Amino acid sequence: MNVLPQAILQSPREHPRFLEQTACPSSDFARIHLIKDKDGIDDYLAKNIKGLSKQEAAAHRNSYKKNICIDMLRQGYHESFSELFALIQKWNALREAAGPGSAIWQQKSLEEQPEKLEQLHYFLTRAEAAGRAGHYEKVYDNQLNLAYCFNDPEEKWLSNYFYEQCFNTAKLVKIDGGKREAQAHANMGLISEEQGHVMKAAKHYEAFYQLTEGLPWKDETGQTYYSLACKHLWRIYTLLADKMLENKEHQQAINMLRKALEIAKKGGDMKIEGEAAYCLSLAYDFAGEQERALSILNTSVKIFTALSDSSGLGRAYAAMAKILVSQGKADETVTCLGEFMKAAENAHLSQSQVDARVLLGNIYNERGNYNEAFEYTSQAFEAAKALNNLPSVGETKTYHGIVEAHKLMVAFKSHIEAEDPVSLKYLLEWKENKSDMCTDPLTVGKNCLLMEKAGIFTIYEDVNTQDMGVGYDKAVGQRF
Repeated sequence: MNVLPQAILQSPREHPRFLEQTACPSSDFARIHLIKDKDGIDDYLAKNIKGLSKQEAAAHRNSYKKNICIDMLRQGYHESFSELFALIQKWNALREAAGPGSAIWQQKSLEEQPEKLEQLHYFLTRAEAAGRAGHYEKVYDNQLNLAYCFNDPEEKWLSNYFYEQCFNTAKLVKIDGGKREAQAHANMGLISEEQGHVMKAAKHYEAFYQLTEGLPWKDETGQTYYSLACKHLWRIYTLLADKMLENKEHQQAINMLRKALEIAKKGGDMKIEGEAAYCLSLAYDFAGEQERALSILNTSVKIFTALSDSSGLGRAYAAMAKILVSQGKADETVTCLGEFMKAAENAHLSQSQVDARVLLGNIYNERGNYNEAFEYTSQAFEAAKALNNLPSVGETKTYHGIVEAHKLMVAFKSHIEAEDPVSLKYLLEWKENKSDMCTDPLTVGKNCLLMEKAGIFTIYEDVNTQDMGVGYDKAVGQRF
């Protein structure tokens, strides 16, 4: 169970692109094997290819896998042949192990996918040729291209296999100043993190960070390797701290999150810096150091305000309000949330304005100030409707309904406790017309039933028998 927010701890779904993917040219016999049936092949050969030898004709009738393997062996690429054959066998073994109905079972086997076989043939043979010549940087680039070729979830093991091959090859590259080795550590860190090996991932990210510090290398999106390393290292340190907080190791978690904050600052991403400060404040709060937590939350609030980050700002102010309430500082809590609402209005953060009003409404509701709570939750509900944010509309409507029920309870209880005919007529009129409970009652008919409102009260009166039911507050379990 995560202690820190799950959204912060989530690892990226994709690996970074460190080089532009090389297009794999299609060989002549690749095109013919896109024709699936024998009659289609014969027709194609008759119309397009004249004077074929028996060997050439056989090549067009063989399976594509068989032609690939023959071509590799003829050109002397024995290592590529062995590797391809082993991968096909592993794919088939995984399909058999998963069984009918599994995702990989629904896919064709690797040997039945000419496009993927062509990619494997092309890059494996190029990598083997480069390895013979001692050009390990080219071996690495071809292996990385293969890792990029397999993107489907069922092919994840194949891309991971080639990332691991890249990692082994990168250690042999001596001419790029460690650039490819840094890339390999980043990819292996992501694989380790995905597999749940957090400490192993941390070591890879630390190596990535050290190899890229002070260097201008950039990925295909223009992001520097160093900033990417800081982002990964911040996230993995935060994940480690989350495990420590689960085990009540508060001081160790604080030390880890302080390291994470320092790394976040070096990366130059203010969003991550704000999140790092927010997580550190939570750790201090869990450790009982609430004043330190509030101080760091102020830093987080400043960052999120500067970024116009509604989500971050709402979480930071909610954490501040929670701490202040736990300290019994009700007035300071209201002041804090008032600042939140003012900051949201000044920055034109519509969702934050909704969040601020909800928080204020909840605080007033807990203090028993139902009129103020009603006003703020009503404003929050109207603002959410204006945003056309359906989840927010549903949430604010629920809060508003709770406050309205509590507000109604005050008047309802006063009429019940009065125990006089006039008060009873007020209640019956309210039930009959859903009017304000304080309006003058009209003529009350027989057999009026005051049923449950918002799941809180049930009253029943039969005028003929004068048998009156009992008021019951389900929220507190009290009878009147």
